[in-house]
Amino acid sequence: MMLDESTIQQLAAGAHAAPHDLLGAHPDGSAHVVRAVRHLATAVEVVGEGATGAVTTPMAHVGHGLWEASVPGPVRPYRLRTTYGDGGSWESEDPYRFTPTLGELDLHLWREGRHEQAWKVLGSRLVEHEGVAGAAFAVWAPNARAVRIIGDFNGWVGRTHAMRTMGSSGVWELFVPGDLEHSAYKYEILTDHGWVTRADPMARYTEVPPATASKIGSSRFAWSDDDWMAARAARDVHNSPMSTYELHFGSWRPGLGYREMADALIEHLEETGFTHVEFMPLAEHPFGGSWGYQVTGYFAPTSRFGHPDDLRYLIDRLHRAGYGVIMDWVPGHFPKDEWALARFDGRPLYEHPDPRRGDQPDWGTHVFDFGRPEVKNFLVANAVYWMEEFHIDGLRVDAVASMLYLDYSRNEGEWLPNVHGGREHLEAISLLQEVNATVYRRCPGIIMIAEESTSWPGVTKPTSAGGLGFGMKWNMGWMHDTLQYMAVDPMYRSHHHGEITFSFLYAFSEQFLLPISHDEVVHGKGSLLNKMPGDQWQKLASVRAYLTFMWAHPGKQLLFMGQEFGQPSEWSEARGLDWWILDQPVHRGLMSLVSQLNRVYRETEALWLRDNEPGGFEWIDGGNSSDNVIAFLRWGANGDPVAAIMNFSGRPIEGYRMGLPFAGEWEELVNSDAVEYGGSGVGNLGTVHATGDPWGGRPASATVTIPPLAGLILRPKASAKRLPATEPASS
Repeated sequence: MMLDESTIQQLAAGAHAAPHDLLGAHPDGSAHVVRAVRHLATAVEVVGEGATGAVTTPMAHVGHGLWEASVPGPVRPYRLRTTYGDGGSWESEDPYRFTPTLGELDLHLWREGRHEQAWKVLGSRLVEHEGVAGAAFAVWAPNARAVRIIGDFNGWVGRTHAMRTMGSSGVWELFVPGDLEHSAYKYEILTDHGWVTRADPMARYTEVPPATASKIGSSRFAWSDDDWMAARAARDVHNSPMSTYELHFGSWRPGLGYREMADALIEHLEETGFTHVEFMPLAEHPFGGSWGYQVTGYFAPTSRFGHPDDLRYLIDRLHRAGYGVIMDWVPGHFPKDEWALARFDGRPLYEHPDPRRGDQPDWGTHVFDFGRPEVKNFLVANAVYWMEEFHIDGLRVDAVASMLYLDYSRNEGEWLPNVHGGREHLEAISLLQEVNATVYRRCPGIIMIAEESTSWPGVTKPTSAGGLGFGMKWNMGWMHDTLQYMAVDPMYRSHHHGEITFSFLYAFSEQFLLPISHDEVVHGKGSLLNKMPGDQWQKLASVRAYLTFMWAHPGKQLLFMGQEFGQPSEWSEARGLDWWILDQPVHRGLMSLVSQLNRVYRETEALWLRDNEPGGFEWIDGGNSSDNVIAFLRWGANGDPVAAIMNFSGRPIEGYRMGLPFAGEWEELVNSDAVEYGGSGVGNLGTVHATGDPWGGRPASATVTIPPLAGLILRPKASAKRLPATEPASS
């Protein structure tokens, strides 16, 4: 087969779209022609195996670094021996003698958008292929004219590692023999306007930022969390205790890596009693100031804190200690860095081509083209990846509202309506439904959580009923209303009573999680402590009351790091927490209260079992605006209640009468004003006695003392007697 000058130049430059068609060994009558690209070589030989031993065939230089030889008879597995001007020779496998490392089914599923484990065939993988160890590379670049690999293993010159196109799939593939583990690499892509260099979208390991190359790696981690995974699969997390500690990895205790974090974090969780930890995004991102929300490496844990197996170690340790792990996930947008996903193969690929759909003005980022099957596949597989490869117990999906609405943060004329003329982003809705349905099917016991800030209906309804299929939704309305209420001086709170009670009107319309997240304690918003009015004592008392209310309210809880001990300064990713403040007894007391709230919460099913049922909640007193008091019951499955009484005024209230369902002794599980928490010690000496005197429509009643700026949680003792209900009494 004679090659024309243009083809020779393309092969020599690594610019041919189908190099395997011409390089490697090909039948030529009774012989085989072998071709290889070896620039700067003085001699190249084909080293094969004959009947009596090694057979060496010299190759002729065709031109431009392309060499060719005719080998008689069949060509058994062979190697290439290359000699350079200094007389040194190098023998190696020929990448172009191997068949593809991914099959037609993989390509078909990817093209259809249905390859749920796409990371197992795309990206780079250390494999043994046809008896030879090496790395398999595959990348989706349908608009490319040619693709080649550059990296540590070829001196960052890709001419000898051109990839082959795999037909209409848009995937390019190459197997590179050799010991390539830990090698850094990128792709060079020939576009209509020349060569561009890109990191691997499916790399599972990267250089430490600000370096941007992908790395070849594999996992050798042996999991030992079988008991946790089995228990997780059998547990209904939506109706189980879930108290989450949110943290930013780099600023929790600066300097800790994934492995070092394990001991310190577990010790803190044991002291504070949370059931879950939520990490702000750990997928690779170039700019630390983005907190991880501008992702460039969706399949790569950030290398800032260690190897991916080090993260596996941390999660394994947390599981063995009994703690669930949630991670923030950002499928809505990605940064425009030219070495990453943006215009990946010279044209819009991962992003929507129309800027009215493909640009996110708030964050200066691109929006994924959710309707493209391969892009949808990329995101669905990514969610599955974190669950299956890292045993993540749940994903908190960031900025869902920005995905649901085509006009999100856009003015008239800046957005493109859907096919029906509406503002709903139909393709994004379909993606979210598919992600949720897929991970719930594949990964028993996980939880998908939406950060959704609007009143979009059915966020936590099943996809089979037309909902988005999330397991929980952040209750942003509760957060904003109650923080606004708490910021008001107690003497004026009576005029704002609806802000503290409004959430109960819709508390069961979705499956809610109550967040005090990082977004509320940064960028001039101040810490939770400094949102509260008054002097230092009043501020701390208000935080204690607020957290007691939060733990008693229907819904799960999430608290951002530092708020468990009343950090005075607002959070910054550039420095660590104010751990030193724990030397002050009042701050240590606040953390003791959080520990007690979590202990009582875990042990009291009335506080979590019926979070999503209206029958699990009952008002005792919701309209007492003059005293800034609210009181309510939470019910467990067996008719076991707790009573929560909150006093948001700055004075103690004595002789407060409340109706109860049980006569007898009620124990004070929590009094946020207890001296041990830094309070004044006002209360009921640990016990409240309810008599059989009806009050407020209940058969029993008690007179209690409610401390100032404080909350009480009461539970009937075993000796308490349930009485029949009565008609509402005037009072």
